[in-house]
Amino acid sequence: MHMAMASDAPGNEFRLGMLIYDTRYRSLTIQVIVLILFGLAVAWLLNNTVQNLEAKGRTFNYGFLWQRAGYDIQQQLIPYTNDSTHFRALLVGLMNTLVVAILGCIGATIVGIIVGVLRLSKNWLVSKLMTIYVEIFRNIPLLLWILFIFVPLGELAPNPTDFRVTEEMQAAGEEPRASMILFDTVAITARGVNAPYPLLERPLGTVDVAGIPFNLSVLAFLAVVGASFYANSLIRRRARAVQEATGVRPVIWWKSLLILFAPAIVFLWALGFHLEVPELTRFNFSGGVLVQNSFIALLIALILYTGAFIAEIVRAGILAVSKGQTEAAFALGLRPNRTMSLIILPQALRVIIPPLISQFLNLTKNTSLGIAVSYLDLRGTLGGITLNQTGRELECMLLMMLIYLIISLIISSLMNIYNRSVRLKER
Repeated sequence: MHMAMASDAPGNEFRLGMLIYDTRYRSLTIQVIVLILFGLAVAWLLNNTVQNLEAKGRTFNYGFLWQRAGYDIQQQLIPYTNDSTHFRALLVGLMNTLVVAILGCIGATIVGIIVGVLRLSKNWLVSKLMTIYVEIFRNIPLLLWILFIFVPLGELAPNPTDFRVTEEMQAAGEEPRASMILFDTVAITARGVNAPYPLLERPLGTVDVAGIPFNLSVLAFLAVVGASFYANSLIRRRARAVQEATGVRPVIWWKSLLILFAPAIVFLWALGFHLEVPELTRFNFSGGVLVQNSFIALLIALILYTGAFIAEIVRAGILAVSKGQTEAAFALGLRPNRTMSLIILPQALRVIIPPLISQFLNLTKNTSLGIAVSYLDLRGTLGGITLNQTGRELECMLLMMLIYLIISLIISSLMNIYNRSVRLKER
């Protein structure tokens, strides 16, 4: 009887002591306690901040965002004047940040892949040149590269007046000191690059959502392009299935070209797409779009600087793939370039993507260095001129930190989704 009672399973009733002594609940208890303490610390910090502001006769609010900004922003993707609000200036700065970040990530990835592959080249000269590039750009601060690229753009490029042809020059048969390039459509000056601007004769208009303008023509064009890529993926998937079933891959290159380009071309033609070419006026160029030197210098510096780090990531990812994979591909008769694109890089991506996410995040945050060359992005507008004009340092800094955090979380989430799609699937 005593043995039977000793072997009976303990009761399942819950006791408070189990929150500490039972390993099933202990970790949860610790997490809840830490969360409560963290919440109390944040509440104390915020309350202390509000009290200190009230003691100085100040309040914590974001009403200043709807006041008149009163300053100009030359580089802008959405309509803006100095009569617009600080919130509108914030949107312009945010768009400028996103443009540099997106183009920078694309450019740095391309440069990084090319340099990373060439660093492993059997050609001694090519390999050493790529090594020199990586070591130089990795070991010099990004801010210095931005300034190093920006200064020559403004000092060495001609002024707009150098493109002018006067009557005296015509009589003497002299050429202007500078001339436009690409069939007289692009002018490179000390102020920036004047390039053609795309216009539509029959645009679809815009719609404002919470003060944010959305160009319906651009959204429709992106939808057409997205649909074309999706349709092309279906065609390629069908061709792959036929190849696996019959051993013969059907010819689909003309279908891919047609589905990728024809819908976009027809869409632009229907809306009356044309280019507005810049023309020289009395002292400057009018028409077209001016891409400022500050934007060019920041973008080039970010691409070259981050590309050096990505090159090392790509090189490490390639070296992580077993040499047996390469030898097997060569044994099957694949050429080196096909081996790299079809065998090595797809496997190396599983190693490359996780650290690549960190580089994309760093590049996005490094766009704030554009303020050194007067590029008004989010840091230059909300964290610069708006902050100085309104005196709302705490509000501006908290809002700017929140925006950068949201952008970083979005980038990280998208890259993690892609990472899960290419990693090895366990059975």
